[in-house]
Order: sequence, then structure tokens, then C-alpha cells
Amino acid sequence: MEKPMKKQVLLFYCVESQDLARQVAAQSDLIQLQSINWRSFDDGFPNLFINDAQDIRGQHVAFLASFSSPGVIFEQLSVIFALPRLFVASFTLVLPFFPTGSFERMEEEGDVATAFTMARILSNIPISRGGPTSLVIYDIHALQERFYFGDNVLPCFETGIPLLKQRLHQLPDAKKASTFHDLTIFLLLSSFLRRLPSLYFLRRYIFVCLKRPLSLIRIFNIFQVVVAFPDDGAWKRFHKQLDHFPMVVCAKVREGDKRIVRIKEGNPSGCHVVIVDDLVQSGGTLIECQKVLAAHGAAKVSAYVTHAVFPKHSWERFVHKNDGNHRHYWKFSFFNANFLYHGYLIASNTSQSEISEKAFAYFWITDSCPLTVKAIANKAPFEVLSLAGSISDALQI
Repeated sequence: MEKPMKKQVLLFYCVESQDLARQVAAQSDLIQLQSINWRSFDDGFPNLFINDAQDIRGQHVAFLASFSSPGVIFEQLSVIFALPRLFVASFTLVLPFFPTGSFERMEEEGDVATAFTMARILSNIPISRGGPTSLVIYDIHALQERFYFGDNVLPCFETGIPLLKQRLHQLPDAKKASTFHDLTIFLLLSSFLRRLPSLYFLRRYIFVCLKRPLSLIRIFNIFQVVVAFPDDGAWKRFHKQLDHFPMVVCAKVREGDKRIVRIKEGNPSGCHVVIVDDLVQSGGTLIECQKVLAAHGAAKVSAYVTHAVFPKHSWERFVHKNDGNHRHYWKFSFFNANFLYHGYLIASNTSQSEISEKAFAYFWITDSCPLTVKAIANKAPFEVLSLAGSISDALQI
């Protein structure tokens, strides 16, 4: 079957998403950036103007939104409702982060499920000449929210997990483990087939290492990558996409008046454990998971979230602290004997204000929350995995 020709897309964007929009346009010559004058009247209400409005008639149009706060939602909705009415051939709304997704249900009478309210608003976007609006959202918080949208929009739910999988395969640990695994299998098979007496001790050593993989990891400083989920909800939504990785599932349990994190299943001992979730706000759950995983022998702990919300600069508690200007210092320990001894020597010869907190080796996020991306730029352990390529592909659907 012959593939349909790709379409030319005119991409509008909000002020916050300017950097991401430029990256999306750089992915394909078929995507052209357009501009909007974002102004305000003296009373604070938006004064907006869509440039070259007549030139977009009959064209495929998209808008890249960022609902980072209630204050910017109204002005963006005004543009979103105006664009389809300019006789465009089709309209696509790209909303990487659906912000009210964590409040999707009523637990008691009087609760307002704002996720449903937002879905109803977006469901009333006017249809274009080509039909209903296409709505692209990444890793919506609750899977049942896909059913909140009406028939006037076509929700397209994407995920950032492929970006994580690609990054995990680029880790030095993964490369070293793969290379040594191939070498071990080759030597083992060659010595078995050729039955050379000179390789007897090598065969015995490799056999012992394969029976005791933790010893192999400690000797050669290679860590198997293991995926951890902070709760059952994260496991349900992501485990099928990561099923070729070993897994650890955590759970919050109640002990008296406290809720503590426990490992429900899996073994992180001697591994590089990557905690995976859809979003992070204060980060308390991730920190508690890291402590539990480290206490059970994890060699390294990293984290991935698609949406790094981080209200009130809560990302600061994850930054690697290398000087005495920070107020908080987190204790950490390694369970490899060599690392533990080395850590003791550093601590004994360094003042408390100079100890570096590095509980997370990596913290991967996407650029679905542009304000956070600007705030954490060049700050370890954060690393941004851009959605630009995925958005570019989604605009061709």
C-alpha cells in the first residue's frame, strides 16, 4: 500500500513553548513556524492578534500549548478556539502536559474533578473544514481520562517512554554489560567446543561468574539496569512498554500514623535502578523510593518522569550540591564494600559543608514543562529528553 504524502504544517505556539516549537520545526522542512502577538490590555486581559490570518486558509494548522498555570490558560484557549474558524484545512492541538490530570475523580461529595472540566472545555473546540480537532497529549496521568473527551475532538495519547529506552541503551553501564556479556558467551562456547585444557581455569571462572552475577558486577563494575515503579499505578501504565527490563515494584504501606515505602516485588541489589513515573511535583515519593532501593543494595539510583512539574522550586532538593551554600544535605551510602570504604575516607577528611549529595545518578525529564526546563538548565543530575521528534511525527498523523 502506497504511503500517503506528508502534509505541510503551520505551527503556532505560546510564549513558553517557543524553544520547543523551534526544535519541532528543526525536525522537518514540512513544519513552518507562525507567530502570534501576545499582548495585554491595561486591566490584564489578553490583547491577541494572529499574524497572516488570511494566508493560513486551506492549510494544516497546529498549536503548541503549555498550560503551566491558570493565568495563561485563558489567553491560549482564546487562540485555540479562534484558529479552527479561520477556514483551515485541519487543526491539531499539541498539549504535552495535561495539567489537571492528577485530580480526575471525586473521593467525597463536594470534590470538583477539574480534569473532567478541562476535558469538557477542550472537547468544545470548533471543528475545522477537515473535521474535529486532533488533540495530542503525552502520558496523561490517569488512563481513564481518555474517556473524558467528547466526540468533537480526536485525542491522540503519546508517551515519552521511547525516549527513556533510547537513553538507557546509551548508558555506559549498558554498553559495558553488553560487551562483557558477549565476550563471556564467546569464550565459554569456544572453550567448550574446542575443549582446550589450557582454558580450563578460565572456563571454571566464567562458570562461577555466570552462576553468581552479583560477584561479576562487583569485580567488573558493571550494573544491570533495572526499572522501578513507585506504586502499582505506575506499573500498570508503563510495564508493558518496559517489559524487557527487570522490574522492581514499590508500594506505600501504613504503619501506625505513618505511610512508608516498601519494596513489593523485585530485587535491586547490585543494579542501576531507574524509577519511572509519569510526573513529579514535590518529589517526596521519589526520594523515599531512592532510600528504600539504596537500603536494599542498589548500586545506583536514577529517575525518569515525563512531566517535571516541580512547583515552588522543589527541583532544588534533587540538585547535586557541591558547595556549602545549600541548606539541606542528604545522607547516602553505597553497599559495594569498596565504595563504602571510599565514602568513609572522603567524609572523614571533608567538612560537613563540603559533602556532595548525589542520591540520584541521573534525573531524566522531558520538555513538556518549559518553565522547569529553563530552571534546571545545566544542573546535575537533570537531563532533558526532548519531545520535539515525537511531536513532529504526531503532526503528520
